[in-house]
Amino acid sequence: QLQLVESGGGSVQPGGSLRLSCAASGFTLGRYAVGWFRQAPGKDREDIACVSKMKTIDGGTIYADSVKGRFTISTDNDKNMVYLEMNSLKPEDTAVYYCGTKASYYCSGAFDYWGQGTQVTVSS
Repeated sequence: QLQLVESGGGSVQPGGSLRLSCAASGFTLGRYAVGWFRQAPGKDREDIACVSKMKTIDGGTIYADSVKGRFTISTDNDKNMVYLEMNSLKPEDTAVYYCGTKASYYCSGAFDYWGQGTQVTVSS
């Protein structure tokens, strides 16, 4: 059974850093596109980072403008993990963060499989 489990969330002061992890089981995470998403209270889900398997189309990695230059997505295929390194955190980064994947090489379009989410709170 396919399962994604996020960890690493917590509370941090503005300007701080966190590293989120997502462990996959039941499938090979690096085979298809995998991404990180977030949802703040009262807001729609935001797509923030994605690793595509079609590097010739989108360079392999996509970031939302809101996190570009501050967040880094990476994968460890040997461990079947995906990470989100978050630096220079801002209060507006406060949200529940989810990892997701799907049976497609492309980041565009809907994702099919999700973790349970991990809370990130940025506050002084």
